[in-house]
Amino acid sequence: MASYLDMITVLMCMFIVMFAMSNVDQEKFEALRASLATGFGAEASETVDVSEGVVVPADLVDEEGEGFYEIPPNAAEEEYDSLALLRERLEKALDEEGLGDAADFTIDERGLTMGLKSAETFFATNSTVLSAKARAVLDAAGTVLATDTHAISVEGHADYRRPSPPFHDNWELSSARATGVLRYLATEGEVEHERISSVGYGSSRPLAEGTSAAALAKNRRVDIVVLSAEDEEVREQLPGLAAAAAGR
Repeated sequence: MASYLDMITVLMCMFIVMFAMSNVDQEKFEALRASLATGFGAEASETVDVSEGVVVPADLVDEEGEGFYEIPPNAAEEEYDSLALLRERLEKALDEEGLGDAADFTIDERGLTMGLKSAETFFATNSTVLSAKARAVLDAAGTVLATDTHAISVEGHADYRRPSPPFHDNWELSSARATGVLRYLATEGEVEHERISSVGYGSSRPLAEGTSAAALAKNRRVDIVVLSAEDEEVREQLPGLAAAAAGR
């Protein structure tokens, strides 16, 4: 009896499906068939859209028929533009004080680096006391950095030669100089304390190889790094954007 009832149920379902299939709206079916055939190129149509490239909405086409639609920038481009604008503001502030040659600027995967050229310009030999020129540079840069929102890392570097007392090694000297720049920016430049930190790398990250006076001068430096807060994928694109901008 159970098997018989199962068979009857299956037969009933089959007839219901057959009945439903026999009542297809022919008009709608033909319209669907024609639309699919045209869309896949099986049939020619005078109304099919055969545009190539980027299709521009009608409200974004000028009087001559040219599209003026701009693709919005991605996160990397926006971050690069933000850092480039900050660099321009810093350069302008230094130029206005006649200090345009006191720093180098680089945009890389970390963010914007403002490298203070030659530590002797900013500090006396084996000293952490800021020179008058150093204070002038930091006054000009501080007015700009105080209005920004990025985190800042002040990084001290030294050449390979061992310093004299009271400094035990290059880590102590570079750290003390970085801390001196940090303290000046935080107190005189009014950069928020939560945004700024300092670190000393000693002689572990030289910019130039060799023992010439020029190489040693390049390696004795203090960098003010405006750190990008974007994800690693975004930051990895910044050097390429900087190279492209430099080549324009």
